[in-house]
Amino acid sequence: MSFMENLMMALNSLKMHKMRSILTMLGIVIGVGAIIIVVAIGQGGEAMLKSQFTGSGNTIEVFYQPSEEEIRSNPNILLQAPFKQEDIRALEQLPEVKEVVASSTTMSSARYQKDTKDISVTGINQAYLQLNELKIEDGRNLTAADFLSGRRAAIISNKLKEELFKGKNPVGSIMTVANQPIEIIGVLEKPTGILSFGTMEIYLPFQTWKVVYGSSDYTQLTIQAASAEQLQAAGKKAANLLNKLHNTEKSYQVINMEEISQGIGQVTQIMTLIIGSIAGISLFVGGIGVMNIMLVSVTERTREIGIRMALGATRGQVLTQFLIESMTLTLMGGILGIFFGWGTAKIVSLFAGWPSLVSWQVVAGGVVFSMVIGIVFGILPANKASKLDPIESLRYE
Repeated sequence: MSFMENLMMALNSLKMHKMRSILTMLGIVIGVGAIIIVVAIGQGGEAMLKSQFTGSGNTIEVFYQPSEEEIRSNPNILLQAPFKQEDIRALEQLPEVKEVVASSTTMSSARYQKDTKDISVTGINQAYLQLNELKIEDGRNLTAADFLSGRRAAIISNKLKEELFKGKNPVGSIMTVANQPIEIIGVLEKPTGILSFGTMEIYLPFQTWKVVYGSSDYTQLTIQAASAEQLQAAGKKAANLLNKLHNTEKSYQVINMEEISQGIGQVTQIMTLIIGSIAGISLFVGGIGVMNIMLVSVTERTREIGIRMALGATRGQVLTQFLIESMTLTLMGGILGIFFGWGTAKIVSLFAGWPSLVSWQVVAGGVVFSMVIGIVFGILPANKASKLDPIESLRYE
């Protein structure tokens, strides 16, 4: 008997017991679907976390950690901005550095008409916009002219628009920040994603920041390497240059965002593996269900098996027939589980605000694994069927 004939017999047998076949496949559908959901959400969450922490490519965060000797000589050193304009100009001269992103952030108060709110104010240089995309919902973004002229213009967050302006469009309005009049030229889009929190903040050109707060120093600094290959060299040279300019040994250091990204990837992969293993238990239970139903099927079809063997069917042919029937059952469940897992992962990612990454390796693995389940858990029933005595089988009622 050919493979196609065995396959058709298997499909006919499943059609004769539709409800039983559907309930049996349900365990495989849930098992395969659960694994695909976990892996897709895990990979999507990993991609989202990496983008949240690392931002654009080839970036290195520079930070200042004063030594104990520096703190003893100046107890207020941690309250002072660690980066000066001269530092920025010096770093821009390094051949490995593409951009130097500098900003200063402080807490302040903003007033519009009679309402006052505590807000976060960030002064940024032009390179900040090139590395950090600020999506505008209303109005426009800051331009090169705004940075050069030091225009008293600001972009505000959506949360500040809701709290201070009661949801009205504030573009063109004048608000007071640290007792200085500032024109609102744009409103940021609402943040999305599971790690996005609405904060009341505004962004000013750094020239404007200097006028408002009387300070020309920066509190945060990030450098972008010219290429991925120059990332480590750029970070090392930047730290050495800053330590030399400030006459310190190792106070200025860098954080390689690529290393953080790899660390995040390792953590999420371990968590995905653990949760995926738990989801795999349901697939194992589904396999036991298949074996149970196939054992019932062998018992029900004892007389049929006896007739086939009396007509010349070999033990191997009977074994093959029931194995193919078991594989067909699990393969159909696996395919349905793939669609179920893919659809559910898309829905979850839609609400969570991160990408759902269903790779072809996972899909192929789901199909192959479901077929293996069919073979492993179908061997016992198929072996039992092949060992039936033809004479005793024909007597079975």
